[in-house]
Amino acid sequence: MFARKPISPESIPSALSKAERYRLLNEPGEAESICRDILEVDPANQAALVHLILTLTDQLPTVPRAFSEAQAAAGRLNSEYERAYYEGIAWERRAKARYHADGHGNHHSVYEWLVKALNCFESAERVRPPNNDDSILRWNACVRFLTAHRELAPQAKEEHAPILSE
Repeated sequence: MFARKPISPESIPSALSKAERYRLLNEPGEAESICRDILEVDPANQAALVHLILTLTDQLPTVPRAFSEAQAAAGRLNSEYERAYYEGIAWERRAKARYHADGHGNHHSVYEWLVKALNCFESAERVRPPNNDDSILRWNACVRFLTAHRELAPQAKEEHAPILSE
């Protein structure tokens, strides 16, 4: 069997650029591989973690492990803002991937996942750096999605009727 070879720490900036290029070419698997190579050399590389989260969420429709791995990578980010923001990105992208995969039906999970994304974006907004409104932009995108897809709603709470015997 063949073994992977480590990249040099000096090649990380170029590798990050290649990962971004592969994402733009709609080849997230290739971008993911590059991010993992970077993280093997520099496990705390924040840019590689962000690219990894994005490449994993690009693969949500086809890769079952993508969401949990994106969430795990978001948990490794140093900044409270980035942890909340990228966790929100993962929830938002998971919701939209499910919505598009399931034929636009009434999916309570899609609604709930978008609400989780909104909660994350709200948390990120509270600790965002000055002049950074990315979390607000994502909040607004989620609200617009929910507004455009009124069939998405929370699951009705089941009311249990009291037992009236004896």
